[in-house]
Amino acid sequence: MAELSAAPGAAARPRPPLHRSISASRHYCLPSAQYIEEVIVQTEIPRVARSAPWHRWPSQCAVCHGWGAGRICGRCAKRFADPVDRCRRCAARVVAGIALCGRCVRSPPSFESAIAAVDYSHPWDRLIGDFKYRDGLDLGGALCDLLMAAHQRHAADTPDWLLPVPLGAQRLRERGYNQSWVLARLCSRRLGCRTDASMLLRIRETPHQLSLPRERRLANVRGAFAIEPTRRAELIGRRIALIDDVMTTQATADELSRALLVAGAQSVQVWVVARTPPPEH
Repeated sequence: MAELSAAPGAAARPRPPLHRSISASRHYCLPSAQYIEEVIVQTEIPRVARSAPWHRWPSQCAVCHGWGAGRICGRCAKRFADPVDRCRRCAARVVAGIALCGRCVRSPPSFESAIAAVDYSHPWDRLIGDFKYRDGLDLGGALCDLLMAAHQRHAADTPDWLLPVPLGAQRLRERGYNQSWVLARLCSRRLGCRTDASMLLRIRETPHQLSLPRERRLANVRGAFAIEPTRRAELIGRRIALIDDVMTTQATADELSRALLVAGAQSVQVWVVARTPPPEH
């Protein structure tokens, strides 16, 4: 990058170091080998104001656009994210009093259990689309809040590892970040468990699952994932939670769970922000 020239006779101003740590929670992202990593950039907000215990920045709700304390206000969370009964195995909606859906009774998935915070419907389909495809990283904290609330409601065990569903190289280049890794980092900080973006590998690109019939969906992801060979020993006997933004066909979660169990994991859970209705065919 070319240096800016100083005015004649004026001393050149030194540049601040890029890594300098600052406040106001303003996060910028720079690409790393696999994922975008956070870089915190210093602002000029007085330190006293930043450290005041009463200080909290207002935020505009991403749903109703009203002002409040978070990106999703309490009123919208209550209206659109009220808990519903779900199959404890795949997180599909069920009627009250039913523990397992018929599909899981007939053909249980490889993973032990699943939790979902909301249905993939208004307004979550739009917000997840913004988060996933349109650089909406500011929504990550609010989506993590929803997922943590679902985790507490289901009294799910805290896993040893919280692992994001990996992206292929092509989609990672298109988006610039893996939304599942963003969620995994946020949730792991809340729970105090380990997370790593390099443990699971997507070894071949796959087309989107939604447009494919069931048989094609299963074949589409078969053999698409692997465990990092040098890290397999770290999974032996461990409880794993896979984390993703949406579960639609559950074929991806099932294939990853099989790979983890073969590698020696004790159990696998699946955590998603949103669950679509399971396809019938």
